[in-house]
Amino acid sequence: MAKKKGKGPKGQKSGSRDDPAWARTDVIEREHMQNDRLESYYKAQNILPDEEWDAFLETMRNPLPITFRVAGSRQAARLLNDTIKDVHVPHLGGVVFEGEAVSPPQQIPWYPEGLAWQFNVAKKVLRKSPEFKKFHNFLVFETEVGNISRQEAVSMLPPLFLEVEPHHRVMDMCAAPGSKTAQLLEALHAHDTITSSSIPSGLLIANDSDYKRTHLLIHQSARLPSPALMVTNLDASIFPAIKIPSEQTHFPADTKARVAAKRQYQLMFDRILCDVPCSGDGTMRKNPGIWKHWSPMDGNGLHSLQLRILQRAMRMLKKGGRIVYSTCSLNPVENEAVVAAALKSMPGFELVDMSNHLPGLIHRPGLTSWKPTVSKEINTTFATYQDYIQSLDETQRGSSKMLESHWPPSADEAEKLHLTRCIRIYPHLQDTGGFFIAILQKKPPAKAATASGTSKDASESKRSADAVEGLDKSDVKKPKLDSDVPPEEPQNDEAEEPEDDLPEEAADEPASPMEVDQAKPETSTEPKIRFKKGKTAEGASAHFKENPYTFIAPDDPIIKACIENFDLSADFPASNTLVRNPAGDTVRSLYMVNDIVKSIITHNDFARIRLMTAGTKVFGKQEGTEAKRAGASDTHFRVLAEGLPVVLPYIGERAIVYADFAALRILLEAYYPLTSGFADPFRSMIEAKPNGSYVVRFQPGHLGNATLAHELVLPIWKSNVSLTLMLDKRAKSALSLRIFGEDITTMAREAAAKKMQQKQAAAADAIASAAASAPDAESGKDKDEEADEEDVQEDIVED
Repeated sequence: MAKKKGKGPKGQKSGSRDDPAWARTDVIEREHMQNDRLESYYKAQNILPDEEWDAFLETMRNPLPITFRVAGSRQAARLLNDTIKDVHVPHLGGVVFEGEAVSPPQQIPWYPEGLAWQFNVAKKVLRKSPEFKKFHNFLVFETEVGNISRQEAVSMLPPLFLEVEPHHRVMDMCAAPGSKTAQLLEALHAHDTITSSSIPSGLLIANDSDYKRTHLLIHQSARLPSPALMVTNLDASIFPAIKIPSEQTHFPADTKARVAAKRQYQLMFDRILCDVPCSGDGTMRKNPGIWKHWSPMDGNGLHSLQLRILQRAMRMLKKGGRIVYSTCSLNPVENEAVVAAALKSMPGFELVDMSNHLPGLIHRPGLTSWKPTVSKEINTTFATYQDYIQSLDETQRGSSKMLESHWPPSADEAEKLHLTRCIRIYPHLQDTGGFFIAILQKKPPAKAATASGTSKDASESKRSADAVEGLDKSDVKKPKLDSDVPPEEPQNDEAEEPEDDLPEEAADEPASPMEVDQAKPETSTEPKIRFKKGKTAEGASAHFKENPYTFIAPDDPIIKACIENFDLSADFPASNTLVRNPAGDTVRSLYMVNDIVKSIITHNDFARIRLMTAGTKVFGKQEGTEAKRAGASDTHFRVLAEGLPVVLPYIGERAIVYADFAALRILLEAYYPLTSGFADPFRSMIEAKPNGSYVVRFQPGHLGNATLAHELVLPIWKSNVSLTLMLDKRAKSALSLRIFGEDITTMAREAAAKKMQQKQAAAADAIASAAASAPDAESGKDKDEEADEEDVQEDIVED
């Protein structure tokens, strides 16, 4: 039935880019994958030589290959990658489906250590080929527990160009859904081992303007638990200044007293990722609906927002720091034009040539000239912004959506800006999506800009590639660049000082007038993001209902109980433990953060910076059946699977038990196996322990055809007569498939039994239906129907 036209959720039109059909791969036939405006526009931009144009379009019409990345800590990722390479790929090497050979997965040549894979098979192969179906199930389970990231190949690139190290302070400005955030976290945790996590001294703030998408971001990032993570919910273009205490205790002799006495500074970042919202035409291979709806005005409309986000990032960057600006668009108005405008507006930055950073990556240099269109009919006749403005009536000029920054700089300026150092990825080069990357660095000797460059349009929130419809009809406010700041606007005292007189962290960047107001905590019960002249960003006044962040004193009874129960060492950072509860509520979870995250939380209003989460859960109050069975007290907490790697280095021997491979199989096969069912010495060891939470170290070994190649550390709960492996059902299944090559869990057996019942019921219905329609005869059936019934019964037996 045809879909009724009209308004969808939140007043959006049916069939718009927020419609679910937008992301479907079957909404448009291949012969309809064409758009004359798109071809005309990109040919005018001269993005490719003429001889490559047909290959480019042909590839754009092909579906994307399946790509995934082995995620998690470095050592664990290497081990899982070896399993894929040595166990799974050999079994997929000689697969023939419907008479044709199917290629096995191959490592992506440019990804470090071969930790990313690609294979190009049809969906029916994944469903019907036994070998590929098994491999696909493996990928699904490992993805759900966070060991595999199903990620488009080009999407993996931006974090690699940032080169994050564990001590860096990093921001991901437009982070949802979180695949790149996970890569950044992995870089922060480069020193993790297979079983335990390091506590990096650095920081990652993952921000997204969409409140609902921040929860997806939290879920994604929880797969690699990190005390260094914070998630915020703010418009990236007006991200507020975050204050931290002065970290400098010694100053040069000529430092002014006022500067030396300053107690707080703005937090500046070593690395910032600006993977900004864009029109997304580089994603047409997975979002074919773009073929029908593409308009160059989408990119024109987003240009202003993209520029403001990049400028805001530039103001928050340390000297010597690095920004990666990226889009999944091929439009130079969203790419080189934004980069050029940002570099011209804020001196002291330069594009970095990293064209040889990833050997094996095939790409093209950035454009130095382009022709913006002033209408969706592809009118590229205006060589300059002045030519365009002069063509308009005076009454129309003020309402024009086009900015001077839409047009390319002069040839001399483009050469000085080194726009060719930008990186363009085209789909036909390596069978990928389209992508753009620019790497900017803040030059250490340059004087930081002092003007705020705050945009008039503070209400513009993040828009994604699937939420840009109507941009050619809406007003797009012009960004207020540094040179546009009125002279009467107040500036910070720090801006008046020569740079040589300031300590490094003070001189990096003064807070803008917008940020000065933001530094004052809100007293309202409905926190708002404040900025200059007392205005409030549209949408920021919405209720912020997240729970507060309260650090627990090291001598709190709950902390003392955890220290006692888990034999925590003296260097356990008890003072970095917090709860997310309103005053007086029962404490159910304890979180751990590192020092810099604690400093941010204690010196900033969590509602003002709209802090969604910080750190990682490490302990949870034991409640429910297991607690009642064990008679747990109010202060009895268990170590959580997600937080175990973080606290494992501090857990003492009293809370640790050792087990063999056979014990792991028993714990996976049953929900509550009896302690009497285990073999010694594990049985005697665990029976001698009081009821409660423990950590089991499973030793490497062999069991039948299965091999545990390295030590495995998991949490358990001991009740009076039974044990429970404290993993969720999906994590158990993934672990079982990884180690035993099959799902031996109770959940798998129950699912198989349920599936069998459904098949038997369907077969019975088919028999009953056939009997009801049979002709009247002595037996009530003719010979053909009897044969059909026998076939159905045989199917049941085979299943």
